[in-house]
Amino acid sequence: MAESDEARIERASRGDVRAAEELLERHLPDLRRYVRRRVSPALLAHESTSDLVQSVCREVLQDLAHFRPQDEASFRAWLCQSALRKILDRQRFHAAEKRDRAREAGAFSRDELSALAASFPSPSGDAMRQEELERLERALGELDESDRRLVLLIHLEGLSHAQAAERLGTTEVNSRKQLSRALARLSRLL
Repeated sequence: MAESDEARIERASRGDVRAAEELLERHLPDLRRYVRRRVSPALLAHESTSDLVQSVCREVLQDLAHFRPQDEASFRAWLCQSALRKILDRQRFHAAEKRDRAREAGAFSRDELSALAASFPSPSGDAMRQEELERLERALGELDESDRRLVLLIHLEGLSHAQAAERLGTTEVNSRKQLSRALARLSRLL
């Protein structure tokens, strides 16, 4: 029987380098796909998808000792959250760098000011997003494990119904029906 992600995470958190490598190797294709779908053309002008993925992997390895899995899907969700955080951090960095260059040149164009303003979330917006995430996390916790995994695979990891169905060992038709019911329940819980 294949070793579970939980067992690999446990071994990796105790310093087992091979377990950490196996864990990341197993999730690397999904991580690459996730980053490719989320990265903006503006960020790609400064950094490659491979560099972003490598940076996420490095940070995940550093933080692995602090991660406690709830189930196999929780590691993938944590990996995607780490990737999204990295993408947003790098976008902010390059926006600030662009702002500094423009300041040195003496002025901002109207388009640069608009783009810069749009790239920075407000504190109140951050608080609202955090509250929404907490509500969503509680609601997801109320779903059956198979429903929760399906929602995470399709909406967080961006897999197709066919890919999610294959992972879950079901048909695409059943996957679509199950997702519809899960999303209906999720919307009632929210």
